[in-house]
Order: sequence, then C-alpha cells, then structure tokens
Amino acid sequence: MAGHDHDHHHAHAPADFGRAFALGAALNIAFVAVEGTAGFLTDSVALLADAGHNLSDVLGLLVAWAGAELAKRPASRRFTYGLRGSSILAALANSVLLLVAVGAIALEAIQRFADPPQIQGGTVMIVAAIGIAVNLSTALLFARGRKGDINIRGAYLHMAADAAVSAGVVVGGGLILLTGAAWIDPAISLVIVAVILWSTWGLARESVTMALQAVPAGIDAEAVERALVALPGVARVHDLHIWPMSTTEAALTAHLVMPGGHPGDAFLIDLQHRLAHDFRIDHTTVQIELGEGAECRMHGHAHG
Repeated sequence: MAGHDHDHHHAHAPADFGRAFALGAALNIAFVAVEGTAGFLTDSVALLADAGHNLSDVLGLLVAWAGAELAKRPASRRFTYGLRGSSILAALANSVLLLVAVGAIALEAIQRFADPPQIQGGTVMIVAAIGIAVNLSTALLFARGRKGDINIRGAYLHMAADAAVSAGVVVGGGLILLTGAAWIDPAISLVIVAVILWSTWGLARESVTMALQAVPAGIDAEAVERALVALPGVARVHDLHIWPMSTTEAALTAHLVMPGGHPGDAFLIDLQHRLAHDFRIDHTTVQIELGEGAECRMHGHAHG
C-alpha cells in the first residue's frame, strides 16, 4: 500500500528568468564585440584576454538558460519527472566553465610576469569600466534568485566574477598610468583569480553533491525522520530517501510501518503538505506497511 503526492502544485518551482538570461546574453555579446575590437585596435593583450573570459561567461549564461528552460519541460513516459535535473547539470557545467576560465586567466597572468607587455592604461581603464557596468547590471538581473537556485547562482557568480575582473583591470590600468610598472597587471589578475576561485568552489561542490543525489542543502534528513516517526500510528520508518529533482525541488520516498492499518487518504494528504511546508520537499511517496511480515517481504523489493 502506498501513498503519493498527486497535487503537483510545486510551490517552490523556480522563478522564470528567461528575460534576464536573454538580456544578459545580449548585453555581454555586445560588450565582447566592443572589447575585442578595442583590444585589436590598441594591441592590448589585457583587453583581449578579458574579452575571451567574457565570451566564456556568455557561454555559461547560455548553458544556465538552457538548463532553466529544459527544467520546465513536462513529464513524459520516458522522463517521468520531466527534465528538471537539467538545472543540476547546468549548474555543474557552469562551475566547470568558471574553473576553466579561472585556469586560463591564471596561466595568462603567470606568463605575463616573464614578459609583461606595455599596456595603454587609459584605453584599458575606459573599456574595462564599461565592462563593470555591463557585468554588474547582468549580475543584478539574477540577484534575487541566487539563494534559492544554484543554477541561477551560477549565472550570478559568472557575472559578478566578470565585474570583479573588469574592476581589477581598471585598477591595474590606473596604477600602470601612475607608475609605469607593467607587472601590476598580472599581479592584480592573480588576486582576482583567487577571489573567483573562492566563490566558485562552493558552487562546484554543491552542484556535484546534487548530481550525486545527496540530501539537498537546507533539508535535515534526521529532522525529517523524526517528524515521520512522530506521526500518529507510525511505529517505525525505514528506507527513507531524500534527493534533489532539480536545483529548486526535492523528492522523498519512505516506508512507514503502521501496525494499526492504513491511515487513509487524509493522512497522506496532510503528510505531503506538512513535508512541503516544513522541509520544502515537493514530491512525497510513502509506502504503508502493517508490521514485520510486510517489511520483510517488501525489503528485497525496495532494494531490488
């Protein structure tokens, strides 16, 4: 005997950031074109490197957008949960892209220490200042969703990291104008790399744990188990599983041993609402068992 949440209202479904992704991608593609052109015209390696980094972040935005859109697809006979897991894959891909971009910037900076090129500080400062405005504006488009959805947080971090890079380039250009020391540019680049790496590591770790179907951050599995055991008529709980369906939704399956018999639909409906409200678990499936015999018979099936 089993009960399942048939009320698919998804109170915690992700907000629609389609317009934010479209606007952010358009702004950044336009800026990459401007920055790349300026880099060629001024023979500035710094601007060309920053344009390349921005281009990788446009790709990151497009990946996050694709994940968010795929997550909205309805369930089918083959993908019975829909494509909600796409947002987890997008967050994972985004963190990898960020780490690759960080590696590329670090490599470029280290190589520049050996033979730092002479940079036109004024032009670099003007173009990079435009970059701060573009990247900061794009980051703000995703700011409200960054805490509830790691896919959106990935997009936010991409843009915030770009703003930090552009700010570093502005500072570097100013210091080079004042001192003429070309080594300042790669030194600031390495500081920025450290900042981006620190912020990206959390995203990478969380997206990997989600991909491995760990209990989502923010859900206390022991508290969930205590809540289930405390339900009237429940003697024991076993085979409790909680996993992320997407970057914003969680699912639960559990076996409830209830010697007094099946508690009825009202119990199951109340249970699913309580789990959604108290623990942000949107999809609940429970199996009701009457005692030792049922548990033993079903145990092999549960792990089969």
